[in-house]
Formats: sequence, C-alpha cells, structure tokens
Amino acid sequence: MAERIYRDSVHNIIRVNTDTAEGKLVTQLIDTPEFQRLRRIRQLGLAYFSYQGAEHSRFTHSLGAYHLAGRMLAKLRLDSDIDEELQTAVRVGALLHDIGHGPYSHVIESILDFHHEEFTIAAVLSEETDVGRLLRGYSAGLAGNIAAIIRGDLHPAALAQIVSSQLDADRMDYLLRDSLMTGARYGIYDLEWIIKSIEISPDGEHLYVSAPGIYAVEDYLQARYYMYRQVYFHRTLRSAEAVLRVLLKRALRVHAEGGDAWTTENSPMSRVLAGEKLTLPEHLEFDDADVLYSIKRWRHSSDAVLSDLAGRFLDRRLFKAFDLDMPDDERRDFITAAREIVAEGGFDPDYYFYEDRAENKPYTYYSKENVEKKNLIFVEHGFSNPEIREISEVSAAVRGLQEGYSIHRICFPAEMKEKIGALYRKDS
Repeated sequence: MAERIYRDSVHNIIRVNTDTAEGKLVTQLIDTPEFQRLRRIRQLGLAYFSYQGAEHSRFTHSLGAYHLAGRMLAKLRLDSDIDEELQTAVRVGALLHDIGHGPYSHVIESILDFHHEEFTIAAVLSEETDVGRLLRGYSAGLAGNIAAIIRGDLHPAALAQIVSSQLDADRMDYLLRDSLMTGARYGIYDLEWIIKSIEISPDGEHLYVSAPGIYAVEDYLQARYYMYRQVYFHRTLRSAEAVLRVLLKRALRVHAEGGDAWTTENSPMSRVLAGEKLTLPEHLEFDDADVLYSIKRWRHSSDAVLSDLAGRFLDRRLFKAFDLDMPDDERRDFITAAREIVAEGGFDPDYYFYEDRAENKPYTYYSKENVEKKNLIFVEHGFSNPEIREISEVSAAVRGLQEGYSIHRICFPAEMKEKIGALYRKDS
C-alpha cells in the first residue's frame, strides 16, 4: 500500500493511503498554499508567553482532527451504513476546518471582527483557491457537503457533529495536543474509551455515547473545564493578548492620523490599518509572521506610545493583571481609581489600562440551556431498559460544571503595580 506518513506528537503516526482517490485528494489538499499557511499560525495564539512549549501550529492540529474523524467514522461504520461520499466529506471537512483562521487565531479574529468559519466556507466553495479547485475536481457535491458540515446544516446531522459539536474531532484533538505542548496535564482524558463508545442515534440526527462511556465523557468535559481555567484563561496569556489589542488599536489610530505606523503597500496589514475588510485571497496570505514583522518595525516608530507598546510585546514586558475579586458595587469605583493611577503615572489609560472580561457572560464549559441540539452531548442511560438522554440529566459531575467561570481583570504597566496593589489592599 502506498501511503504518506506524518509523525505526530499526539497520535504518533497519521497515515494517508495514497492508493485511493480520497487519499490522493487529501495529500493534494495538504500541499495547497491555503493549508500550508496553517504552519505559520500558532494553534494557541500567544500562549507561548505563558507556556514556552506552546509553539504548535494549526497545521498539526488539523492533521490530528483529520485522523480522529477517520477513527470515529471507522467505529460508526461497524454498526451503521454510511454513504461513502459523506464519509469523504467528514474526513476532508475535519482536515480543512481551520483554514479560515487568521493570525494569532482568536485574538486577531475578535479585533478585526470576523469569524474564521466564514473564510473557511468561502475558501472551500471558491473557484479561485487551490482547495476549492481540488474539491470540485474530485466530485461535484464535495465542497457543498463540507460547507454544510462547517455551517452545521448537513443531514444526517450526526455526521456533521464528528467535525463540529461539543464532542468532536476538533475538541478531542486540541485538548490532548494543547495539554501535551504546554506541559499542563489538565487536558488528558480517555480518548480510546470515548471512540469505542460513540454511536449514531436511530434517526441519524445526533451522536451519543453508549452507557459504559459516560465516565469517559465526564472526564473529557472536566478536562475542558480545567484547560480553560489553567491554560486558555491564564493571566499571562490574557495579559499578552491585552498588549496586542492595545498595540493594534494604537497602530490603527497612528495610521489614520497619517503618523509613523510602518506598513507595506497593498499588503494585508496595509488593508487592516486602513480599516478595510480583507478579501479572501488577502486573508489566505495573512499569518503570524505578517503581524510580528509589523510589530518589529513599529518598535522604531516615532510615535512614542506605538514604539513602547511594540517593545513591551516583543520583549515580553507584559502588563500586570489583577483579578477583581470584590463585590460588584465596589468594582466600578476601584476600576476608576486604578485608571486614574495609571494616568497620573504618565501613561495614557486608553492604551495602558485594559479591562479583561470573558465575553458576554460567565463562560460555561457545557450547558444545555439555549443551545442547538448539535451542541448537546447525549449518552445512553440505564442497562435493563436504556434510553438516550442529555448528559447533564444523568451526571451530577456535569451539572456541577454548568456554574461557569467569569473573568474580570484589569491589566496595566508593571511600573504601576505597587500603587495599584496598595489601592487593592486598601479596598480589600
């Protein structure tokens, strides 16, 4: 059998059988410029500021998701008849699910106000991308099926949930991968038992886990909980994100005012600084290196604030962060006073004072409230007369995770730590 082998830190060996038409397609897709760009986008954004080993890319994660999607399908095929074209769409969809990501992953996404899934769908359906051309050359319906998987409207829905759901190949890979690469062991769970236990509901509309697998799913959800608490919401990581946010905010302003914010003409970054939306080809050229090189040039800007923020980012002189563990009625007064301390220290609080909050409301790691069916996890409950139920209905451990975890911090220059710390102790 002819095959291409990828050595992987999580799954050891990922094999692609190049004797088959699908295998040839997969290797061709991996070799496209759109997929190779993922080598230049870190999976965990700025987590390397906290965890020096977190240098892994969206490329390695996407290969891992492809591998796990194939393993999940292989298990499901033991008891279910699954259309071959849809199997291909699921495996290829898992491979391509992240090609729309921008530099530094979710940080830039929130700053520039776009969602990576929109660019992923556009790249898959485009007649101008190598990915799109390969998919159309393989079969007329493949690109449309992959787009439906990413959007979440493929039927039967259970197959789309292999790629995008609360218990999908994406999440199962990144938990293990991020845990390994950061050295934080919180993301370890029983992958093998989950794959062994996964099933398709009789109506084909959702996946579920058979009764013996419920403890493995509880373990998986707890792993997600602790990875968010200890890694994804780590204060140093979030502080680095705060510096990047205010740095780009300053660059946008300096550029808008005709100041010294270096950029290359007609580059993706020049469009970003002009406040323009990137086209699909521009987005698919934009990576971590573009942003980092711009920051290196901004370090030498004649604008003192832009230069200073760029230097702080490059040299890891990050802001300090305080968690606001105080009653809500005291918090606003404290924030106002801390902001004034930053201003009195000679720092413009518009750029040197940042409130870090989890988006919208306290982050919930798993909840059955106000969510689509695809975002629920179902398990088989009972042995003598089993029924399929949503997991929190039968698991006290999962119900305990639904309280959520809110973040409210302030980030500010380390030079102000003593004064703001004194204010914090006084108010406490």
